[in-house]
Amino acid sequence: MKFLADGMIGRLARWMRLIGCDVEYLNDIPDDQLLRRAASEHRTLLTCDVALYRNAAAKGVDAFLVSGRDQAEKLARVAKRFDLRLEVNTDISRCPTCGSSIRKAPKTEIKGKIPLTTFKAYNEFWICNNQGCGKVYWQGSHWRKIDEVLTRANTLLIKQE
Repeated sequence: MKFLADGMIGRLARWMRLIGCDVEYLNDIPDDQLLRRAASEHRTLLTCDVALYRNAAAKGVDAFLVSGRDQAEKLARVAKRFDLRLEVNTDISRCPTCGSSIRKAPKTEIKGKIPLTTFKAYNEFWICNNQGCGKVYWQGSHWRKIDEVLTRANTLLIKQE
C-alpha cells in the first residue's frame, strides 16, 4: 500500500516510513495537486484537514482522515485502518527523511559520515540508499523514545479491537 501525506502530518509520515510504509510527504503543494497526485499514483491520501478529506471523498480519491492527540494515537488509528504492524523491522524500514529504502552498512562505509563518538560507540548502522540523501541511522539513545511511542501505539491498537 502506498500513501501520500499532506503538509499537516509530516511527523506521522516519518513514523510510517520507519515501520516500512511507502509514504510520500508533500508539504508545499495546493490541495488540488495533492488530490491529482494521490489519484494518479494510486496512493491513499492521509490528512487531518477535514475539508481536504471531504474533497477527496467527493472526487473518489482514496483518503483517510487522521486524528489523534499525539503520534502514538495517530499511528494506532492508521495501523488499525490499514492493518499495519507497528514495529521497526530494518529489513523493510524506509529512510524517515526521504522515504527511500535503507540497508545495513558496514562500519567502514559510514566512517566519516557520523560523529566519531557515535562511530566508536555503536556497531550496527543503516544507510539510506538514495544517493542524494545518504543519511546514516543507528540504535542510539533516541531508540528508547521510538520504542516508547510504538509500544504505546500498540497498546492503543489493542484497546481499539
